[in-house]
Amino acid sequence: MKKIALFLVLMTSLLSCSVDQPDSYTNYILPIDSYTLPSTFTVGATHEVKLKFQKPTACYNYGGIYYYSLDNTRTIAIYADVKNGEVCSEALPPLSEVSFNFVPSTAGTYIFKFYKGKDDAGTDVFEDVEITVTE
Repeated sequence: MKKIALFLVLMTSLLSCSVDQPDSYTNYILPIDSYTLPSTFTVGATHEVKLKFQKPTACYNYGGIYYYSLDNTRTIAIYADVKNGEVCSEALPPLSEVSFNFVPSTAGTYIFKFYKGKDDAGTDVFEDVEITVTE
């Protein structure tokens, strides 16, 4: 009976411990430094929008493009994450460039809101660009 009890205690302690802890990350939204897009769009055609952004350190990993669509307004920024506890150089890495394709579905005016960071009061700042879409 003692052996069974000892075996159960031993198995419980072994199974309750997890040696492999998953890495934890902190997520960030980074501003767009510059962008390139056509001055006009055509309905149904594919148009490339290029974005350049600055990672604060080499520890920042590109996580994708933040893209929010509401009516004819598109809000755009960059997702990034940093592995918690990672030690990094403070040197700025070179600018990163990514792009996405935009296919307008209706004619009219589209507004692209490129995230530029926060002002001194902590309010999000955007640069708005109006693009005319023709048939």
